[in-house]
Amino acid sequence: MKILVVIDMQNDFLTGALGNAETASVVDKVVEKMKDFHAAEMDGRIIATLDTHYENYLSTQEGKNLPIPHCIKGTHGWNLADQIKSSLSENDVTINKKTFGAIDLPDVIRKMGEVDEISLIGVCTDICVISNAMILKAAFPEVPIKVISSCCAGVTPESHENALNAMRVCQITIEE
Repeated sequence: MKILVVIDMQNDFLTGALGNAETASVVDKVVEKMKDFHAAEMDGRIIATLDTHYENYLSTQEGKNLPIPHCIKGTHGWNLADQIKSSLSENDVTINKKTFGAIDLPDVIRKMGEVDEISLIGVCTDICVISNAMILKAAFPEVPIKVISSCCAGVTPESHENALNAMRVCQITIEE
């Protein structure tokens, strides 16, 4: 089975508190990739992650280092963008993550069955995409892990490229 992980395509990362032109520009490409994946992979699954914080965000370590409240559970900014949400099927899964990487993502994937390939798309390449790619590479060292660079965006174009290069060194395949 193939897995497509859609990282943090939430309103706050696209048009809200931490949104920027780069992240907003990949929405259509991500939607297209999700639709293509559903059409091609009859038994494949999509997992969408939700960066999830709470009202106490500013008192957390992340909040002290990035003092911009975002993705507060239950707010508009926490929700997946409408186009992303409507591209999920009833067999797809969403999971909350409390930090950059979803520590429980490997367990969620293992419960789905035998995995042949895991691809990642989403934002931010330089923080959350790279964190989740590294977690998955460590958990599934013999499963090809791929990042689709045209469906990702970082805080800046430079940090996006730096993250892609770092993942290449760690034997994660970078595809256009």
